[in-house]
Amino acid sequence: MNPLNELRRRFLRALNGLADRPEEQLDLVRRSQDARFGDYQANMAMPLAKALRRPPREVAQAIIDRLELSDICEPPEIAGPGFINLRLRNDWLAAQLRQAANNDRLGVAPVEQPRTYIVDFSAPNVAKPLHVGHIRSTVIGDAINRTLRFVGHQVISDNHVGDWGTQFGILLYGWRHFLDHEAFRRNPVLELIRVYRLVHQLLERQSQTETKDAANVVARDESEFPETDEPADASLPPGEPASADRAPGAEQPIDSDGAGGAAAQLAAGPAELEDLSRAHPNINAAVLAETAKLHHGDPENRRIWQEIIDVCRGLIGHVYQRLGVEFDVTLGESFYEPMLPEVVANLVARGIAQESHGALCVFVEGIETPMIVRKQDGAFLYATTDLATIVYRMNRWRPDVILYVVDHRQSLHFRQLFAVARLLGYDQVDLRHISFGTVLGEDGRPFKTRSGALLGLERLLDEAVAQAARIVAENDDAKPGGPELSPEQRAQIAEAVGIAAIKYADLSQNRTSDYVFSFEKMLAMTGNTATYMQYAYARVRSIFAKGGVDPQSLRSSPPPLLLDTAAERALALELVRFGESLDLMLADFRPNQLTAYLYDLANCYSAFFESCPVLRAENDRLRLSRLLLCDLTARTLQKGLELLGINVLERM
Repeated sequence: MNPLNELRRRFLRALNGLADRPEEQLDLVRRSQDARFGDYQANMAMPLAKALRRPPREVAQAIIDRLELSDICEPPEIAGPGFINLRLRNDWLAAQLRQAANNDRLGVAPVEQPRTYIVDFSAPNVAKPLHVGHIRSTVIGDAINRTLRFVGHQVISDNHVGDWGTQFGILLYGWRHFLDHEAFRRNPVLELIRVYRLVHQLLERQSQTETKDAANVVARDESEFPETDEPADASLPPGEPASADRAPGAEQPIDSDGAGGAAAQLAAGPAELEDLSRAHPNINAAVLAETAKLHHGDPENRRIWQEIIDVCRGLIGHVYQRLGVEFDVTLGESFYEPMLPEVVANLVARGIAQESHGALCVFVEGIETPMIVRKQDGAFLYATTDLATIVYRMNRWRPDVILYVVDHRQSLHFRQLFAVARLLGYDQVDLRHISFGTVLGEDGRPFKTRSGALLGLERLLDEAVAQAARIVAENDDAKPGGPELSPEQRAQIAEAVGIAAIKYADLSQNRTSDYVFSFEKMLAMTGNTATYMQYAYARVRSIFAKGGVDPQSLRSSPPPLLLDTAAERALALELVRFGESLDLMLADFRPNQLTAYLYDLANCYSAFFESCPVLRAENDRLRLSRLLLCDLTARTLQKGLELLGINVLERM
C-alpha cells in the first residue's frame, strides 16, 4: 500500500518509448501540495516538451493516453501549462485500508530487494557518563535502525564505544594518585567523575602555564624559535580529538547530578590545583605513560581498566534501558586494538600510507589534511581503529551499507575514512556519514547546565520526567470527577511522556540543523510534540473503551469503508500514505519526515473526529466504517511512534 510507488511504476511504463531515460522523470510524480489539484501531480510534461519539441499540454495528453490508471485513479486532468493532476478512487482507497486492517504491517509491503545495513550510532566514550551531546546520535540512529528493520532489510546495530586511549590514561593516573576507595565503594560513578575531572583540570592548568611561559619567551625574542607545524599538544596530531568520543568537545566537564552528586563537589579550587600541580609535575607525560602501559598489556593497568569499564558500561546501559535503545553488537575500540598493526602494515605495503614528519599518513586527493594512522611515537589513532572496524565488519557481515550516525563536526574524518577504505578495495560497500546538528540552549550555544558543564543525559531524563509528572498531576487533579490515576499510574505515565518528549523533540527536527532545547515546548499538549501524539493515540483508544468495542473484531472481518465526506476521505488518504512516509524517511535517513507524517495524520483525525460522529453515527454501517478508520489511525500512530522508539499510552 504505497500509492506513490504504484503511480511511479505506472508512469514508468507509460514513458517507455516517449522519453530516452524515463526513470529520471519519476521524481516528478509527487504528492500534491494543494488538494484542489488532486492527490498527486505529475510534472514531467514541461521538461519533456523541450526535448520532444512539442507543446507541453500535447505531451501531457500523450502521457495520459499511455497511462493505465483506471483501477486506481479518477480520469487524470491536465492543468495549466501541462500539469497532470491525479485523484485516487475512493473504492481503491477503501480496498487498500480494508486489506491493511487485517495486516500486522498495516499494508506496508517489505522491500523487494533487502540489503544488509550496519548502523553505527551513539558511540560514547565510556570513561564518562552519557551527556546531552549523545542524545542525537542515539535517538536518530535507533529510529533509522528500527525503520530499516521494519521495511525488511537486515540490520546490525553497532555501538562502537570508546574504551581505549588517552582518556583511560587520565583515569588510570587518577586512580593511582587521587582515588578515594571508600567513596568509590559507595558511589563508583561519582568518584570516577571526580578523579577524571581533577586530572583533566591539572592537565589544562599545566598546559595553560606552558603556553603562557612559551608566549613570554616568544615575546622576548621570537627570532630564537623557528616556525613549526607541530601542535600545542605534541602527543596528538593536528585535528585529533583528545577523547575517544567521535564528537569533538567531549572533554568539556560533564554535569554529575545525573550520577547522584552535586557538580560543585567535583571541581578543585585554585589553591588546591596549585598545590597538586606542583606535586604532580609533567602530568601529561605521566598520563601518556599510563596509557602506554595499558596498551602494552600491563597486568595491573588492565585490571584497573576492566573494573572501570564494568562500572561505566553499567551506568550507560541503565540510560539506554530508560531510552528503550538496544544494540546487536557493542564492541569497544579495545576489541580492534590487536588488528591495528596489520591494518597499518597493509596500508604501507600497498603504498597507501607514507611517512611524514615521523608519522604514517595517508594523503587523499582533494583533501588537504592527511589522515594520520600512526603517530611519531608508534601509537595508533581512532582513524586507524575505524579502518580496522571496516575490515572486521566487511569480513564478518559483508554489508551493503554502513551508516555512521555522528556529529557533523566529524565530516572531515569520515571523508578521509571513506576515501582510504576505497583505496583498500572496499569500493562496493556504501559508506555514509549521517551527520546531525547541535542541541542548543536558549542563548544559542551548546546546551549546558547553569554551571557551564555539559548536562548529563541521566539528569536530563530525570528533569523531563519530573516536569511531565507535574503536568500529569495537574491534568488528573483537574478532571471533573476528581483524580482517576493512582500514584503508580501517574509515575508510569510521567516516565513515558517525559522520555518521549525528549526523543520526539530531537527526531522532529531536520537532523542536519541545530535546534534550541525547551522543556516547555516539547511537553506541550498541542503542536508537533510527543505529548500531543501520545494524547492523540489515547483519545482514539478511548472511543473503543467508551463504546465497549473490541477492535480485534473489526480487524478479523473488516466492514465496508464509506468515504462520503471530505474528512473521512482525507483521513483515509493519509492512512494509505504511511508506507510513503517511511520511504521518504529512508531516502535520506531523516526521521523528521516520519514525525511530520504522524503529525499530519493526527491533525486529519482531529478534523474527522470533529465533523464525523463515531459512536453516535447515523446508522450501524457508518458507525462500523468510522470505527475502522479510528482503529487504523491508532495502529498507524502506534507503529509510527514505535519506529521512532516512543511508547504510546492507553490513557493520559
